[in-house]
Amino acid sequence: MTGPGDPPEGTPNGASGGGEDEYRSVVFDESFVRAARLQEFSADERLGEHHSPAVKTRHGWLRAGGSKQAILLVLLIVLAFGTAVYMGVRHPYKTPEMVRAQPLRSAVVPLAPTGAVPGATPDDLFAHSPAVNFRSGAAGVNLPAVQRTEHFSDGQIVSALTIAKDYVVRSSLDPATLTGGSVRPVRLLLDTSQLDQFDRSLAHPDDDGRYAATGWLIRFDPKQTELADRDIRVDGTLSARELSPDALDITADYTFVYAVRPTKEALRAGPADEGVGKVTPGAASLFTVRREMHFRLGRDDLNDHRLEVLQSSLQAGPLACSSKPADALRPLLAGQRAGVDRPAGTDPYSRSHANPSLCGELAATSQPNPSHPIR
Repeated sequence: MTGPGDPPEGTPNGASGGGEDEYRSVVFDESFVRAARLQEFSADERLGEHHSPAVKTRHGWLRAGGSKQAILLVLLIVLAFGTAVYMGVRHPYKTPEMVRAQPLRSAVVPLAPTGAVPGATPDDLFAHSPAVNFRSGAAGVNLPAVQRTEHFSDGQIVSALTIAKDYVVRSSLDPATLTGGSVRPVRLLLDTSQLDQFDRSLAHPDDDGRYAATGWLIRFDPKQTELADRDIRVDGTLSARELSPDALDITADYTFVYAVRPTKEALRAGPADEGVGKVTPGAASLFTVRREMHFRLGRDDLNDHRLEVLQSSLQAGPLACSSKPADALRPLLAGQRAGVDRPAGTDPYSRSHANPSLCGELAATSQPNPSHPIR
């Protein structure tokens, strides 16, 4: 007897049963069962009327949801970047521009003596000259009393004055600088924007008002002149004022008096111009330089211990008018005269030279007392 309780595989040992024909229409083979898509209803659906499937079909655009989120994120980033660029271009406040250092403007004026240059020992010369009460060396470059300004503290002003003093000392009192030695100590104090102009001035000096080596520092022609006394007399002032909320202007106005004498090479060669006369053997002479300089120091310069040299005005004598002092100073020495040379004619209609050669007369009162015996 067969019935609903028989195994699904049929009657064991292939035995036939009376119910086989009855269920033949609902029996599925194995391949059909494996290919069938199973779908399980949720609890709510099993309680209801099964109007909606338990598992909804996922469309292609939903399966690509991860990619759509990535694309949306990229679009948001691009939009944010574009907005930032636009706001930067349209920003109502301009970024402050970097202030470049101004080029140095300089003038060197030779002062020619009216007579022969007095000669003696350095001590005698200083004792009978207007420099008798001048201090020696860096001791003559003193800082003034300071008072804070609207945008700079007294400490910042002292720092600016100290940097300016260092420049005055290194460029006017250092024996190495004066005698044609290393200029590195001076160069280290300059704003980096002025280094190219400084280097060109030392390599190819010109009296055009921009590239005179003697606009940056004082130096003598080492082939003709040497120091007779390393004790240089100095007198002058330093002053500071606020140039802008971010910069200070320092003025250095000093007179330097050097005791000089000819080198052995110069004595052997004799004077290049017979009109200036011969040097008195064994005698020193005084050489005076009045030097006024303007420096600019920004806040960065105070931190870097640097400065900008804006203007340099130098008057020096005794010098011959034809001495060409752009590269080095060539003093008239003891016993020599200025001669009859005068500056070349200046054509005010010509624009070929920015700074025509100038020459002045050295006052007799600036020389040591001529009544003192020369030896």
